[in-house]
Parts: sequence; C-alpha cells; structure tokens
Amino acid sequence: MSEQKPEVSMAFPCDFAIKAMGPTSDDFDSIVVGIIRQYVDDIKEGAVTTKQSSGGKFTSVTVDFHAESKQQLDTIYKALIDHEQVKYIL
Repeated sequence: MSEQKPEVSMAFPCDFAIKAMGPTSDDFDSIVVGIIRQYVDDIKEGAVTTKQSSGGKFTSVTVDFHAESKQQLDTIYKALIDHEQVKYIL
C-alpha cells in the first residue's frame, strides 16, 4: 500500500522566499536574481540575502518576493533548475 503525501495548499497572492544554492562565483547571486526577475515585477531592496558555506565552496541566495500564483512559482523553479550553476533549490 503506497502512502500519499497531502497536497500543501497555499493562498495566493502571498509573500514567498526561494533559496538557490550553487558554487561560489562572482555572479551567482546576479544569475539567481536575474532569473527570478524575469517572472517577478518587483523585488524590493533588501529582499536578497547571500551566504557562503563554511568552506566557501558554495553560496546560497535567498530571494523574498510577492508570488501571484502557483504557476508563477512553478515557472521560476523550472527556470532555476534549468540553469547549470544552480545545484539545489528550496
């Protein structure tokens, strides 16, 4: 017997944060923000935070924004996953 996970329901529009992780480089944060900016009209000042791993090999970029729909989020996740430098997304 397989166990089904319940579908998590979100009410849109809502505030949302996406975290993308990849190898540390001079432009990784710009890449992540640029991808999200294609689908989000307004990323506010202070909405982007970055953090390097303890060894400095990886960087995480968190972007807070106002999500309009599940379709918008799905599109952003797909665009991030499709980029070769993005290794993980939360």
